[in-house]
Amino acid sequence: MTIDAVATHPVLHLLPGVRRRVAVVTGSYGAGHDSAARELARVLSAAGCDVEIHDVVPLLPWRLGPALRAAYYAQVRHHPASWGTTLRLLEPGRRLHRLATSLLGVAADRVVAATHGCDLVLTTHPFAAQALGHARATGRLAVPVVTYLTDASVHALWIHPGVDLNLAIHEVAAQEARAWGGPTAVVRPLVPPGSGQQAEPDDPDPLAGHAVIGPRALVTGGSLGMGDLERTARDVLATGAMTPVVLCGTDDRLRRRLARVPGVIALGWREDVPALMATSACVIQNAGGFTSLEALASGTPVITYRPLPGHGAASSANLERAGLVPWARTPEDLALLLAAAAASVHVDRLPSEGHEVVTVLTGAALPVPVAVA
Repeated sequence: MTIDAVATHPVLHLLPGVRRRVAVVTGSYGAGHDSAARELARVLSAAGCDVEIHDVVPLLPWRLGPALRAAYYAQVRHHPASWGTTLRLLEPGRRLHRLATSLLGVAADRVVAATHGCDLVLTTHPFAAQALGHARATGRLAVPVVTYLTDASVHALWIHPGVDLNLAIHEVAAQEARAWGGPTAVVRPLVPPGSGQQAEPDDPDPLAGHAVIGPRALVTGGSLGMGDLERTARDVLATGAMTPVVLCGTDDRLRRRLARVPGVIALGWREDVPALMATSACVIQNAGGFTSLEALASGTPVITYRPLPGHGAASSANLERAGLVPWARTPEDLALLLAAAAASVHVDRLPSEGHEVVTVLTGAALPVPVAVA
């Protein structure tokens, strides 16, 4: 057994009457990274900082950001099984990893210019972590850099040796980040304040006007409606236990297709997801991203089913290892977990072993070293 110690020096010094400037660099490759960036801005603003948010997409050279985003969207929608292969090819020692990190390192100067004058830079996306880590390692950036790991699993591109500190949402993810060589502390996951709302008898029904029979299973594939949500909805229908309510996000073609399936309620982009979660008997997820954290905070039981290849399956495995979200691997498993969810009490299920983010950044409470095999 070895002890993997986390860097214990504060990366943000808060003084009375002094407003520190903090930059948060997100990546608009899905709403989860942006949502995490907004939550970091919220808690740091409440701590007395002036916070600005930047998107790494326009900061990448040669219009690489939009091109990578278009390629990512096309891959996960039309060839999702290939994403797992892509992540394996991006592991250290592989040619694609060397190419990707070199290209992202070219963005260092632009990211440094965008965050000039800040006392601390955080990021919620691996592309920005690579650019900022390169800037830090080469001396182009003099202030600390912190990566907030938004997912339940950590692939290699999330970690750069030049980054001062990584923040993981549970210990299983932290162990992966440390295995890639990144100093990592566990923090309490950040979710919007309204995520923990509980449905009250007098609250309006967010699905008023829809023909809902029995309890509801809220099926989500994130902001893009990714994954095999149609087969998931049909499998829920086949159990007869719940009505599948599918969040199709920005995929309007998926919404129109599912709307033609009897017994399925297909929704497009919604701003009332906390209310939908609060009035559902369970949430079925497939990616282990920010939506999963919102669901855990809502108290509604969460189930993994038909996870996305690659990061979705890896995150789902970690959520199960952490004891947070069970994984239904077969339709029979799904039926059993739906029955258990229908009988469950709604309680906040977010992991709580970590300190608050601001507490860790300021060194007010030092992370406890964890024994790892």
